[in-house]
Amino acid sequence: MARTKEFDPDAALHRALELFWERGYEATSMADLVEHLGVARASIYATFGGKHELYLKALERYLETTDPAIAEALSQPGPVLPAIRRLIERYGKQSARDRPRHGCFVVNSAVELAARDPAAARLVEASWNFLEASLTSALTRARAQGELPPDRDPRALARFLVVFFQGVRVLGRVPADDGRLRDATRQAAALLD
Repeated sequence: MARTKEFDPDAALHRALELFWERGYEATSMADLVEHLGVARASIYATFGGKHELYLKALERYLETTDPAIAEALSQPGPVLPAIRRLIERYGKQSARDRPRHGCFVVNSAVELAARDPAAARLVEASWNFLEASLTSALTRARAQGELPPDRDPRALARFLVVFFQGVRVLGRVPADDGRLRDATRQAAALLD
């Protein structure tokens, strides 16, 4: 007779996400995961696979919670540019007040793993493509509604914002002058004028 799992895989995945987000992939050992999750090593392997598979599942979970929220914020009816300005401001403020310096899990994955880990790179790229598509759609709508001049390229502006957002997240990881983040945020918002 098959044994039932003695732990909640969803809760364990959430705890693994927290640990990987805090420490990164390389600095998190399997022993760290066993201790943090409170789950036996064999159960982790049986449920999630190895450390790498668990990391990818944690990154997927992160994307499931963050990407749709951005798309929803940008797809509301009415004027578009105020929603994009709020998103720019949110990125800047979150990065400035990220005092544990955890940053964004996607950006952390890009910096630590994407150059040498094709599976992690695919997830990072999928997230950035989703963000770019959401912004392009919103900016196209803004142009159609007369909020942006007709000569503005929604896709190019969306790509700039994706790069801006990721850069802000990287700067938020280090103890730096928050004035740099504030100034960059103001300049990015000014591009929408």
